[in-house]
Formats: sequence, structure tokens, C-alpha cells
Amino acid sequence: MDSQSKRRQSNSQEDLLDDEDRSLGCVGWTLVILSAFVALLPCFWIISIFICPKVIKEYERAVIFRLGRIIDRKPKGPGIFFILPCTDSFVKVDMRTVSFDIPPQEVLTKDSVTVAVDGVVYFRVSDPIKSIANVSNADFATRLLAQTTLRNMLGTKNLSEVLSDREAIAHGMQASLDEATDSWGIKVERVEIKDVKLPHQLQRAMAAEAEATREARAKVIAAEGEMNASRALKEASLVIAESPSGLQLRYLQTLSTIAAEKNSTIIFPLPIDMMSQFMNRK
Repeated sequence: MDSQSKRRQSNSQEDLLDDEDRSLGCVGWTLVILSAFVALLPCFWIISIFICPKVIKEYERAVIFRLGRIIDRKPKGPGIFFILPCTDSFVKVDMRTVSFDIPPQEVLTKDSVTVAVDGVVYFRVSDPIKSIANVSNADFATRLLAQTTLRNMLGTKNLSEVLSDREAIAHGMQASLDEATDSWGIKVERVEIKDVKLPHQLQRAMAAEAEATREARAKVIAAEGEMNASRALKEASLVIAESPSGLQLRYLQTLSTIAAEKNSTIIFPLPIDMMSQFMNRK
């Protein structure tokens, strides 16, 4: 509440100062009356028809200067308006949203990693009078401020945060830009981080780390598979040991599997009991 009251007081003081600054004085009003009188003379009507009426488009606004002073707190337009010859001049301001690319910025992150980051900014003119009276080139100033803001924002982040929290960085950058450009009559609507380019050595290191992690995970999965297979074989051996005829059935199943492959291999099953007799004789 205190900040809002201070802002209102400052705005009221600025309005009073603006009212005092906009006063033309005796000489100024004399020149204005003389200019209006000349424009109304019949001999100058044809010239006034081409000089006094001005037309601006729907997306434009006109800031009128009379003897170098802004004559109204609100811009003119869209449509037709009139100016006085010799004393009035006007500047057109485009109110449409403008987008521009932020050039890639070499940034040193908080964990001392150099990255190149670029982005895009969308902004528009919210107050034409401020954009003309408070800054010489609002578009160029906003572009430069966006570059410095991007470097400052990324300088406080780690590499992992830059890669994963792009949306949060973009929102923080938008709020910072919007606050800084408010006095210029600029409204920053959106900021997007387009690309983060890492050094080639860092890319190779991260790729090697990811590959090592995948290999370790694959070995763990293979070991778990072998352990499960050994448990299944153990259970199968216990089942076969309970019924000796089951082993003979397993022989026959193996023969049918080999015969289905259409090869020339011939296998003769030999009972293990016969081999055990020969082994006992030795």
C-alpha cells in the first residue's frame, strides 16, 4: 500500500510538472493564434487542405508537438486529426507487437561453464508518449536491454538449471524487462529461450557419461536376467528329478525342435545310466 501511494503521489507530481511544462507562454500562444489565422485565410485554404488534415491507421498513434511541446496527454488516432501549419509536428508510433531475436550470448554460468544462449522477445508500445519523450529509440534500447538481461539472468544459474528450467528463466527475464522498460512505454509480452549451445568438449563428456550410465544399467539388467534364469533352471531341475521319465520326454522334445530346422545334424540320445555304468567300472 505504501508503494502504491508513493507511486500515485509521484504520478500526480509528474502530472503537475507536465501541466506547467506544457504551457506555451505568451509568445507561444501568439504564434499559435497567428498560425491558425493564416490557415483560415481563404487564400491559404488549398494549402491548408493538404497540410492540416492527417490520417493514421488503426494500429498507429500520433504524438503531436506544438512548438516543441507535447500538447496532450493522450496520443491522437486512429483516424483523421488536424494540425496547425508551421507550429505543429507529429510522430507516428506503431502499436503492433514486435518480435526480435536475441543474438547468441556467450555466458559463464554459476558453475563456471561457458554456454551460448539465444532467445526471442515479443514486445509492443503501451504508451506512445513515453516511448517518444523518455527514450530516443525505444526499439533499439529494448534490444540492448534484452541482451544484458539474458546474460545477467544466466550468470546466476547452474548448467543443469539452464538446461532444465528454461521456462522459469524466460518468465524471470520477462518480468525484469517489463519492469525496466515501463518508463519507456514498452510492454514486454513474452520471452522465449530458443537454444542453448554447449562446447564440443562438454558435449562429448556428457555423451560419454550418458553412455557409461546406459552400459551400467544394461549390465545390471543382464545380471538380474541371469539370476532369474538360474532360479527357473533350478526349479526345472527339481521337477525333472522327481520323475525320471520327464528327462526322456525332454530328449524327444529337443529332437523334434532340431528336426524342424531342416539341418543334417543327427543326434542319438544316450541314456546317462549307461554312461554311469562305464564310469563305475573304471
